[in-house]
Amino acid sequence: MAVISYREALNQALREEFDRDERIFIMGEEVGNFGGAFKVTDGLLAAYGAKRVRDTPISELAITGAGVGAAMGGLRPIVELMTINFALLAMDQIVNHAAKMRYMFGGNVRVPLVIRAPQGAGHQLGAQHSQSLEAYFLHCPGLRVAVPATPADAKGLLKSALRQDDPLIFLEHESLYGVKGDVPEGEYLVPLGKSNLLREGKDVTLISYSKCVYDCLQAAEVLENEGIDSELIDLRTLNPLDLGPVVESIKKTGKAVLVYEGWKTGGAGAEVAARIYEAVFDHLDAPIQRVATADAPIAYNARLEHAALPSPAEVVRAVERLV
Repeated sequence: MAVISYREALNQALREEFDRDERIFIMGEEVGNFGGAFKVTDGLLAAYGAKRVRDTPISELAITGAGVGAAMGGLRPIVELMTINFALLAMDQIVNHAAKMRYMFGGNVRVPLVIRAPQGAGHQLGAQHSQSLEAYFLHCPGLRVAVPATPADAKGLLKSALRQDDPLIFLEHESLYGVKGDVPEGEYLVPLGKSNLLREGKDVTLISYSKCVYDCLQAAEVLENEGIDSELIDLRTLNPLDLGPVVESIKKTGKAVLVYEGWKTGGAGAEVAARIYEAVFDHLDAPIQRVATADAPIAYNARLEHAALPSPAEVVRAVERLV
């Protein structure tokens, strides 16, 4: 194990996969000379050259379309979008082309495209640059969606993403790039579609992913001081979605709180809640609680921004309402 940052874990995964498969290349705005907007691709241009680390014009539609075409042609492209907010400019390529080509061609065409992008709020970047849009992609059949929280998962999930044959949206919360943790060195894969039990407990089940996992961990410590024992499950991927550990946990605790940074209405947590009700309704002792971003554009003002976002204190209050 090495203690490295989330950013370094992603960079390590990219280098290892570039070495393993010469079909892999990356393209995007400032991924080469500048090393990426958040320095995830730092050093790749010098190591692998401009053929495999390609700076592009400022056109998300063109970048993503080129990625779809390259994937259909037998390469394994990575498209880096400077933020997921700019994916809205490429939704036709993502939803109508990347997600549907394999189906429309009867499985004779594959689109092994990985679209990496930072997302999330908390940095006073305004309403247009502070969104968490995972629910948009979860809603579209044909797209895989990964939302790693820890540096180890960032490395392991990215490596797995680059070895499968479906288009995959890989979402990295902007607040996580500097977070450090133990990351296995060398070959290390985290399978897509496998939730992770991070904390065992008996009183309530916390279910989360990405940055909100850390909000849940902080809340669990506070609740422990109140005599409330929280179990925490990190979903890690939303498609494939692994509800097995969630179902088993709720059978034990009888209570569930979903915590996510997307908007509350229509968010990924709403889909997970619906599936929980379908699977284990008779085991629930109380209605599922959801802690999510307020249904409003994210304000630039720091106090208003943080007031709209999920927090450990809000998770604590949700659990207290249940137990």
